Amino acid sequence: MAISPATPTGPTPAGPATGPDPARRGDRHALPRLSPRASFVLRRLGRALVSLAVVVVATFLVVHLVPGDPVRAALGPSATPELVERTRAELGLDQPAWRQFTGYLSGLLHGDLGVSLRSHRPVAATLADRFPTTLVLSLLAFLVAALGAVPIGVATAVAARGGRGRAAGAGVSWALSGLIAIPNFLLAVGLIALFGVTLNALPVAGWGGAAQAVLPVAALAVGPLAYLARIVHVEMLAVLETPYMTTARGKRLPARLLYLRHALPNMITAALTTGGLILTGLVAGTVLIEAVFVIPGLGSTIVSSITAKDYPMIQGVVLVYAVLVLGLNLLIDLVLATLDPRSSIMEG
Repeated sequence: MAISPATPTGPTPAGPATGPDPARRGDRHALPRLSPRASFVLRRLGRALVSLAVVVVATFLVVHLVPGDPVRAALGPSATPELVERTRAELGLDQPAWRQFTGYLSGLLHGDLGVSLRSHRPVAATLADRFPTTLVLSLLAFLVAALGAVPIGVATAVAARGGRGRAAGAGVSWALSGLIAIPNFLLAVGLIALFGVTLNALPVAGWGGAAQAVLPVAALAVGPLAYLARIVHVEMLAVLETPYMTTARGKRLPARLLYLRHALPNMITAALTTGGLILTGLVAGTVLIEAVFVIPGLGSTIVSSITAKDYPMIQGVVLVYAVLVLGLNLLIDLVLATLDPRSSIMEG
């Protein structure tokens, strides 16, 4: 006789709900979820804006804590006390620091960076004239560094693979380390002494022609070139020892395909990361180089403005440098996110 299954005595489990889930009733009114890439871009943009705000506040505080009277420095020692006080009142420097800061922020929001205490010219107009020179100098130095570093790094790594050319690789490594250790302003002085004074082959000051750009670009680019070449060398050595490169060599591919198509793309992310940092460093490094070679850019402008205690000009130059560096960092992050989405999107 078949035994019928026992009927459960407990409460019957509830089946699937036939009506709409109360937790989902407001879905149609919920904000659309951002894609990982859009979320990544917004995070990076937010960090850049916060960093810019910190730079603005810090620059204002530091500049106004520097001892000395900027109005007296701008007008000269022969200015009468009445003229100094009247000029200070016209510029708003007789007001409390908090009111000066709010006025500065209000001007920034309207695109007004103030008026130079020394030249009595709008700061924005001066920066518009000087900014292209600094940008061109930085980009030329970066191109020289990148175009020189990649072949040197790849060639030395290929020569040193598997112990071959170890002595030559060690010599190149020591030479690159020595170049990295030389400050760019000291290298600039050496280049001036050699090519400008001893050989009389190149101009040592000014900006405008190709000959005038050789020495400042070289002084700015040599250190970053050596540093980037070492990074490319190390990364290329690591790539050459991977299994897929062993397989590629086993297929007896031509050297052009082996190194350019298979090896180089796999170390490009690290090179781009380092290259981006180098580019931002080059922007900041123009300050000393422009001062040494008397180049009318942002670097020489901020040096002369600090000497003259020109508050509005100092704040304007620092702001432009900050925007340029933060913008370059944001651009580098976006490029790396495109090349390697997983590492950047998963980052908090």
